[in-house]
Amino acid sequence: MVTKKPRIVIVGAGMAGITAANKLYSSDSAQLFDVSVVEGGARIGGRISSSEFCGDRIEQGATWIHGIEGSPVHEIARQINSLHSNQPWECMDGISEAPVTMAEGGHVLKPSFVDPISSLFKNLMDFVQGSPVDIADGVVGAEIADNCAGNLSVGSFLRRGLEAYWAADGGGGGKGLEGVGNWSRKSLQEAIFAMHESIQRTFTSADDLCSLDYNAERDYVMFPGDEITIAKGYSTVVDHLASVLPAGMIQLGREVNRIEWRNGKSSETDGPVKLHFVDGSTMSADHVIVTVSLGVLKRGISQDSSFFDPPLPNHKNEAISKLGYGVVNKVFLQLSPPENQEPTNFPFLQMVFHPPDSESKNPDLPQWIRRTSFLAPIYTNSRIVLSWFTGQEALEIESLSDEEISIGFEKTVSNLLFEGEGIKFDKVLRTKWGSNPLFLGSYSYVAVGSSIDDIDTLAEPLPENKNLDSPPPLQILFAGEATHRTHYSTTHGAYFSGLREANRLLKHYSCIGI
Repeated sequence: MVTKKPRIVIVGAGMAGITAANKLYSSDSAQLFDVSVVEGGARIGGRISSSEFCGDRIEQGATWIHGIEGSPVHEIARQINSLHSNQPWECMDGISEAPVTMAEGGHVLKPSFVDPISSLFKNLMDFVQGSPVDIADGVVGAEIADNCAGNLSVGSFLRRGLEAYWAADGGGGGKGLEGVGNWSRKSLQEAIFAMHESIQRTFTSADDLCSLDYNAERDYVMFPGDEITIAKGYSTVVDHLASVLPAGMIQLGREVNRIEWRNGKSSETDGPVKLHFVDGSTMSADHVIVTVSLGVLKRGISQDSSFFDPPLPNHKNEAISKLGYGVVNKVFLQLSPPENQEPTNFPFLQMVFHPPDSESKNPDLPQWIRRTSFLAPIYTNSRIVLSWFTGQEALEIESLSDEEISIGFEKTVSNLLFEGEGIKFDKVLRTKWGSNPLFLGSYSYVAVGSSIDDIDTLAEPLPENKNLDSPPPLQILFAGEATHRTHYSTTHGAYFSGLREANRLLKHYSCIGI
């Protein structure tokens, strides 16, 4: 008698899904399982998407290895020789150089004025993340936190820190620069602080730092060491993990629109889970590892959705609802070649703007550009420059034309740089993670009102077996960056989550060598 192999279907061919498939197929017990990966898109990688723009290698999605010491992503990239390339790539080496900081209206801000505010912001964030630091003279982090009532957010803590700095500095008067143009000293300090808030929004994907939970920041774990990009492209890591899988295991263009599972005892002989695809076909499985984004899960639990049938338990839905998920997009622009044909020397430009509601703002600058923070070459002397957008502005640029984007940046550069009036942009590439129905955003964060416990709840498999009459176990398992309690929002978090769920199944079948 031939024993039927347990069928495992992995939904999504991003980092988590490919890692899970790699682990299951590479294990000593691979022959025990029938494994398939179904992917709604036309490629693997998910929110990892390396490509080219004007001859240079760029990352449309995941960009950074956040700490190289202990990172599995870095180790894989090192093993496959992806950390070095003869082709120019988005290495962002200009970040380490001295930035040029310009305030709206074309005012140069010297490091002696900018650095104290930059240090204040950095020290406040270090304190939030658990580092024992001296924030600034007269500014005590613990006192700021104690004076913030209710559910404390990162944004409210940071603003209280700025207010404490001003109080210790004599209300923002201080010594040195008194102001320039229509800027007061205090408004410049606040705008520099807001520039760093915009950078932090990009790190977290939160549209507003006041929606980012303060307490959860200390649970987030950063690997030590440098933060780097991958010379041959982030996609090479996923491609390497997928290279061991046999032809046909990964099925592209197979978008799931309903997952039917059994929340009660049944005697049916088919697998307890049935996947329904947009083309009308179905597939049965004993176990399904769901690796879709938190944005897709949020859509899947909405009232008009039947993505999960029956619906997920209330506590699972609540966790999905409460956790934060944002949109981060990148805009790449190619500088027109200079008339004198000399090498491009565009600076790492930090942009300091009046607030969107300020009467002092220049009406010619588009509103969507006021909450970005920098425009910089992707490598030294590159003609490709890059800017990042988060939240509502990130969504807005998805609907703009290339011409609207290039004109907006040309007006901004002309306003900020004395020599910027003649700068033009030939080509534009912008990412569109928010409107892509397979992702509906970029990555997760712990929002005010949620906690790390919600991440653990999201990661729990279904159904919850409590007695002998329970339905078949481990029907639906959850992986992806949003399911990792200490490395959420990262590719290595997705990697670890894929391993976790593959190991869960191997352990369930008492497989050795996991």
